Amino acid sequence: MIVGVGIDVVDVARFVATLERAPGLLERLFTPDERHLPPASLAARFAAKEAIAKALGAPAGMSWQDATVRRVPGQQPVVEVVGTVAARADELGVARFHLSISHDAGIASAVVVAERDPA
Repeated sequence: MIVGVGIDVVDVARFVATLERAPGLLERLFTPDERHLPPASLAARFAAKEAIAKALGAPAGMSWQDATVRRVPGQQPVVEVVGTVAARADELGVARFHLSISHDAGIASAVVVAERDPA
């Protein structure tokens, strides 16, 4: 059963300019494993985190670092949640996330479906 759906789109150049103006954002938004990624991938990860929050109803107080997107070559991306994001997912009964991310032509996008097991 679908609990929520989230989508987000990020202009990569604008996102990079924001990171350059406010370098502390890199550490605030991304886990140490994510921070080394190229700009388009960072923008896609940010879009994914926004989409995850939207799928969970965008409650206040969720930490950006409590959601991580992992890529395994040849497989779809995996969403890992801990802390505040995991707590909200548990509250809603979310058993899994389905994530699609893309970046092309200066735009990064992500769609997330939060799903719970049937009762």
